[in-house]
Amino acid sequence: MKASFVAAAAALLAGGASAGHVHHRHAHDLFKAEKRGNDSAVCVPGCTTIYSTITGPAGLYTPPAAPSTSKPAAVVPTTSSALVASSPPALVPTPIAQTCPTPGTYTFPATTVVVTETTTVCAASTTKVPSGTHTLGGVTTVVTTATTVVCPYATTKTEAGVVTSVIETTTYICPSAGTYTIAPVTTVVATETVVVVPVVTTYCPGTYTAPAVVTTITETDVVIYCPFTSTAPAAPAVPTAAPPPPPPSASPASTPAASPSASPSASTPLGTGGKQLGVTYTPYQQNGECKDSAQVMADIGAIKQSGVDRVRVYSTDCDTLPNVGAACEAHGVKIIAGIFIGEVGCDNGSPDVAEQISALKAWAQWDLVDLIVIGNEALFNGFCTVSQLHDLIVHVKTEIASTGYTGPVTTTDVVSAWIGSDVSSICEVIDFPSGNIHAYFNGGTTPEQAGDFVAGQLQIIEHVCGKEGLILESGWPTAGKCIENACPGKDAQKTALASIVETCGSKTVFFSYTDDLWKRPGDCECERSWGCGDVLAEIFGA
Repeated sequence: MKASFVAAAAALLAGGASAGHVHHRHAHDLFKAEKRGNDSAVCVPGCTTIYSTITGPAGLYTPPAAPSTSKPAAVVPTTSSALVASSPPALVPTPIAQTCPTPGTYTFPATTVVVTETTTVCAASTTKVPSGTHTLGGVTTVVTTATTVVCPYATTKTEAGVVTSVIETTTYICPSAGTYTIAPVTTVVATETVVVVPVVTTYCPGTYTAPAVVTTITETDVVIYCPFTSTAPAAPAVPTAAPPPPPPSASPASTPAASPSASPSASTPLGTGGKQLGVTYTPYQQNGECKDSAQVMADIGAIKQSGVDRVRVYSTDCDTLPNVGAACEAHGVKIIAGIFIGEVGCDNGSPDVAEQISALKAWAQWDLVDLIVIGNEALFNGFCTVSQLHDLIVHVKTEIASTGYTGPVTTTDVVSAWIGSDVSSICEVIDFPSGNIHAYFNGGTTPEQAGDFVAGQLQIIEHVCGKEGLILESGWPTAGKCIENACPGKDAQKTALASIVETCGSKTVFFSYTDDLWKRPGDCECERSWGCGDVLAEIFGA
């Protein structure tokens, strides 16, 4: 039986599709990982998971089903024969397998599944492979020392002739530092084949929808998989499980839009609307040296000319506050100020953190500041525990309040950090949650789908704290490697940013104003190439 796809994946619950900035002083790579699917998941200390696709043997998966109360799919035959195509909705939002026995035009109605509690199941993943031998899935893990990794994986068991998908756990000893692929599956196919495999998938509470689809089939016995592409929170409960991996691959086709979290003209938690919230800015020359005040003044002037009236800075080094502050005052631009937390410590006892707090208090030009961000992916990178970050936020708020700051305070992280543990104590001490969300690192997302992906990820963050949130990093690189369907390029960047502007631009700080040639290219070969100042000016008509 053949298989094909009629819808590509859109907004996911994958928290790992985000990129992270690191502090200039430490000269680390911009991105900690090329992909972060399920990045909170499986490894013991000493091991950092950079990509997880957990699969089992091919061709043995049967999606779970429940009795359908909806009408069967409407069929418009292209021949005189009557065509039948229907499939009951899944208990959880796994892709729905629809059977098309004969050629014709098939209409599959929208299907909605409500998940009321966090549920982990063996779901389906699909990929088309040419003839030959293929190694599928597994958990690819980088370890920095000899360690033991405990990983869940999906496989199948056969009892009395009945094949069942199951989740099992394997313990893998990594004898030394290096990259290891754990529990992959090898399959041999004689011709080009769509391989269906079981995947460990966790669904958080929410409402999931597989949109209506109309497709024309020209062959017999074709199975179409209709992914669920949108989700909205269904209950106030805070999800604590790791996010599910990306949905199955799909052939090029139009992807229904996921429900955006805000229109581009909506008011944001900062009290303003417009097509964007701002752009990130670092006062570094391309050789890594600090820019002088004249260079910063010229940059901020150009940013204002492009139609952007807010800049996010990450730290206080390179005279950021006096130089960027003076330029912003001259050009009528606001500042999102930052205290960067790195490997040297997550409290005021760290000289680096204490220095930044002192610099903010000494500068204290609060009329220029719309927001202060304490930490950038500090939870995801392991620089802070939840309790440490909570205590530091409280401390900083007390310190800056003593000098007259009364504005909002937040921290920002990738989605998996927000849902990977209980962050309720952090939610209590910030004004709103914020995320760094980059659709490029979710390989199933094309530039056209970037806006839906970013908006859907923001909804998850907002659901965690029960507060309206912001996106403090989002962009698309102009150079680097393709990650599945996500390919860098100038046209791709313009398309992606326009898509984000359309769905949630008013809540988004775009990353970043210029390329950063002082950084290493990284495994993705993209880390230097996120500059979007020219594209923003073109989009906003400046």
